[in-house]
Amino acid sequence: MSNPADISFRQLQSLIRGMYHDKDVARGIDGTFMWLMEEVGELAAALREGTPEEQAAEFADVIAWLTTIANVAGIDLADAIAQKYGQGCPGCGRLACTCDDAEKP
Repeated sequence: MSNPADISFRQLQSLIRGMYHDKDVARGIDGTFMWLMEEVGELAAALREGTPEEQAAEFADVIAWLTTIANVAGIDLADAIAQKYGQGCPGCGRLACTCDDAEKP
């Protein structure tokens, strides 16, 4: 990976697995999910009152913890994203969603 800013989901998942996998497996999905929820709370606080740098760091933390859960659960995030969103909105099937705002696409 020549430029860290160009990291793919597959590369991120491999990076996170290499750094934390043994700890993550020992903690399990439930314990790891609780850490994710804590990070989501920190992201919410940063979005309300944080600087752009703090917000960016919290977004990164949320993605990292979500990736950790995927690793423990044996889910390939790149494949999951491509299958669900690779052809467009899962609700209407279009690249620019036309689902009713009241519906979750």
